[in-house]
Formats: sequence, C-alpha cells, structure tokens
Amino acid sequence: MGLLSNRVERSEIKAGDHIYTWRAVYAYSHHGIYVGGNKVVHFTRKKDTSSSNGINASKYSSISSSSSSGVPPVCPTFPDCGFHQPNSGVILSCLDCFLGNGSLYSFEYGVPPSVFLAKVRGGTCTTAESDPPEAVINRAMYLLQNGFGNYDVFENNCEDFALYCKTGLLSFEELGIGRSGQASSFLGVPLAALFSTPFKLLAAGPVGMATVTAGMYCAGRYITDIGVRKDVVKVAVEDLASNLSCRDTKKRAVLPIEEEKR
Repeated sequence: MGLLSNRVERSEIKAGDHIYTWRAVYAYSHHGIYVGGNKVVHFTRKKDTSSSNGINASKYSSISSSSSSGVPPVCPTFPDCGFHQPNSGVILSCLDCFLGNGSLYSFEYGVPPSVFLAKVRGGTCTTAESDPPEAVINRAMYLLQNGFGNYDVFENNCEDFALYCKTGLLSFEELGIGRSGQASSFLGVPLAALFSTPFKLLAAGPVGMATVTAGMYCAGRYITDIGVRKDVVKVAVEDLASNLSCRDTKKRAVLPIEEEKR
C-alpha cells in the first residue's frame, strides 16, 4: 500500500477488482472493473456508433488517443475489445488497451480512516466495504448492456461507475458531487484554501497556513467518502436506470432555482 496509490502486478488482480491507471503524468486516473479473462469494463463519455454489433474502430481510436496510450485503433488481440451498446459510455476493453502505456493500480476498500486520511491523492481508496466479486461482476456486465446514464466529470464519472459496481451505493439526496474521491480532491484543494483564509491571523506564517489548508483538504475528502456519507443508498442494478433518471430530474429542478438566486 503506497502513500499515493497501490501499484500491483497483473498476476495479483482477480475478477471483481476495481483497478485504475494514471493518465497525463498523474493528472488524473481512469477506473474500471476487471471481470476476468484479461477484460475490463469501464465508463467513458459516450461515443458515436456506426456498427450494429457495438464495435466501433473510430470510437476506440478516440479513447486511445485521448489517453495518449499509443495503442492501435483496432485491438489486434481481442475481437470484442471496444464493445459497447449504442449511445452508452460503458465499454468492454482488454486489459492492455485499458492501461495503454500506464501502470496497473488496485483501488482499496474497507481501509481504516487513518489510512484513508494518510493518502495524499483522492480516488485511490475508500472506507466502504466491497460486495462479493460475483455481485461486482454482475453489476458491471449488466451495465455494459444497459448503460450507466450520462457521463459527468464531477457527478457521474469512471470512478463513480467502479464504486457503484463494487458497493451498489448511489448518492441521491445531495447534488453537485458524486461518489468519486478523485472529484473530491479536485474540488477540495481550492475550497480548502478558500475556507482556511480566516485562519491566516492564527496560523504561524506560511507553514501554519499550509497545515490548516492541508487539514481541511483531508477533512473534506473524508466527509465525501461513500463509506461515511449519509446521502448514499443501496440500489439494485436492475433499478439503477430509474434512480439515475430521478436524480437527473431533481438536478434539473434545482438549476432554475439556482439561476433565480443569481
């Protein structure tokens, strides 16, 4: 278990594991569920489809180029690599194409709060417990056929997809942020700096200010973790579509109110 993340060898992962790889010099990570047989189910922005069987070379090329992986536009090893349903961002890829040129990392579940807080980067672990591998794989394969709603970098991204597959937990009551620890980190740094400014007079110079900001950043990450949040509920995968639709409807209802406030 590393300070930043948990790098593993391919021989160490098992079907049902939540895996990820870093992109753009550790700027962000891409997550998926390893379903065995050297295959990964993961979630991306929807791609246009042009073939009836769901395999689209141009779509898969765009995924490869966007991650700067350098892999060929058509997988030479697995004929079904790149499979997805029309208008769905849930995709089946081989492990090689999922990783591109990146290394393999394992997302950790059921970690103690002390370990969670010690991680510098979000999106590497959670205090929530994982469901059994067979339940995880069943959710991933079901969503491959039925979709996971609309992709949103902060509210419904690849990490949110993997977290749901592993736990069955869906955030419903609160709007503006999903279950993603990575998104919490992106939002947490500027917010921590902003809200810690009143403590400038109490902090002992730059070092004290940095300590306060870091503390608030860690606290912000912790309270948004799905293992401690109060706005997450267990949702059966068969009922997920209706719950996602309901959440989107609630979000759209709130937006006009927010506009009026402005």
